[in-house]
Amino acid sequence: MRTLFLAGDSTAAQKYSDAAPETGWGMALPFFLHRGVRVANHAVDGRSTKSFLDEGRLDTLLTALRPGDLLLVQFGHNDQKAADPRRFTEPWTTYQDNLRVFVEAARSRGALPVLATSVERRGFDADGTALRTHGAYPAAMRETARTSDVPLLDIAALSLALWQRLGPEATKSYFNWTATERDDTHFNPPGAIAVARLVVAELLRTQVLAPRETRRTETEIPAGLITWPAPETAPPSAPAPDSTPRSPRTATSEESRP
Repeated sequence: MRTLFLAGDSTAAQKYSDAAPETGWGMALPFFLHRGVRVANHAVDGRSTKSFLDEGRLDTLLTALRPGDLLLVQFGHNDQKAADPRRFTEPWTTYQDNLRVFVEAARSRGALPVLATSVERRGFDADGTALRTHGAYPAAMRETARTSDVPLLDIAALSLALWQRLGPEATKSYFNWTATERDDTHFNPPGAIAVARLVVAELLRTQVLAPRETRRTETEIPAGLITWPAPETAPPSAPAPDSTPRSPRTATSEESRP
């Protein structure tokens, strides 16, 4: 068995029952993976490449990373936060430098690094055209992947195309729109499943995964299969105040079998 480790932010992170129906796309990945590939979701709400590294989260992940494993890295939402020095990175310098830290760390353990551009937020102009919301960060990641010879999953481009195809109204049913909240960044179960499907399609296109390692890529996944575990207690030394730390969630594809 090999493990797909996920390093990222709240769009991918494990969510708990106190946050439902918000759903990270990493929670839906096991639906598309055969036994023999498990997911270790180390994505954490509110993190950028900088804060994830500064808090030692990559070091923790590396203690479990083994030869043949995958390290899938998706950051960008919080690297954009210029007003927050704990998280901000400049796309063509510090952001790329940090991405290379992830790449080299994975390679040092005999694992395969994979970079994924950030999934797009829900945003449309007055004419109904889906908007790019991540500035230069996707282009900076594409260049880093090219120069570092790393597989690139272009989730920014694919999600933008998906939101455009669905349109302003239909996309509301993919994001965390509820009676009390209008969240154009985070997903509900259908949205998380849709983004996870894009991720797996890209893992196949780039030959990071073989077809025998995937399943249900063309099959509808019922949203009701998403579940949220009970909240966990934050450790005493919480590393940052912008979200409650959670233990990484490791799931095999068998846990999510319909």
